Amino acid sequence: MSAIDDLPPLRDVIRRHDLAAKKSLGQNFLLDLNLTARIARAAGPLDQCTVVEIGPGPGGLTRALLALGARRVIAIERDERALGALAEIAAHYPGRLEVISADAMEFDPRPLLAGERAKIVANLPYNIATPLLIGWLCTEPWPPWYDAMVLMFQREVAQRIVAREDDDAYGRLAVLSNWRAETQMLFDIAPSAFVPPPKVTSSVVRLVPRANPLACDRSALEQVAAAAFGQRRKMLRQSLKSLGVDPARLAAAAGIDPARRAETVPVAGFVAMANELIDIRNTTTIA
Repeated sequence: MSAIDDLPPLRDVIRRHDLAAKKSLGQNFLLDLNLTARIARAAGPLDQCTVVEIGPGPGGLTRALLALGARRVIAIERDERALGALAEIAAHYPGRLEVISADAMEFDPRPLLAGERAKIVANLPYNIATPLLIGWLCTEPWPPWYDAMVLMFQREVAQRIVAREDDDAYGRLAVLSNWRAETQMLFDIAPSAFVPPPKVTSSVVRLVPRANPLACDRSALEQVAAAAFGQRRKMLRQSLKSLGVDPARLAAAAGIDPARRAETVPVAGFVAMANELIDIRNTTTIA
């Protein structure tokens, strides 16, 4: 019996269903149900909520979400070996767990929500964590279909998400993340908590979508950030040349010196440069 419910311990579940973690699927199972409950609690009150979970595996976090009152959990699992273990959890919580056998990179949960907003809570497989996050941040229309994300990443990735200007980890991912969401690193989880233990520490991050992010064309913002950080040790007047416009004009629109480097420019500065880029291109097209 576990600390949060009367289902079998996760080690027994893994052994009984032959669920040895697969490196090819980026699997590292979190077996400490106290930690999975801590992650679930970080999403705030769960009663009356629908939660979308990615890669539940043997169901440790799934069980915590349900035990803490989530009205409905939609669990998207690519590994068919885990479906039996998840079916046992579904039987224990009738009508509250829906397991979808699918690749999260290709599956859109919105049709299952019927217009209802959800929370995304997941111990993300390391090998798809960043692409999944970028996809959620690039969702249109905005505000998105979720009202919060509580996600586990490798600590290095988590640092890149929450970084601010002048931080060593500040880059394209931080610009996109903090433009569209309020980000916060919550806590670390040691490798020893996982089976098999990864070589790196993991961190849990909370992202809350901004209802009204600074007005900006997302594609242009990504282009400006990519150009600036693609040559991050160079001054903006050099790194932004790849955009095919005068870097000084972009910098002037943001009120910054073109001799500055990308890591010193706040998100608002990148937004201003992206908006100026669109204006320049529109003017050129009209002419």
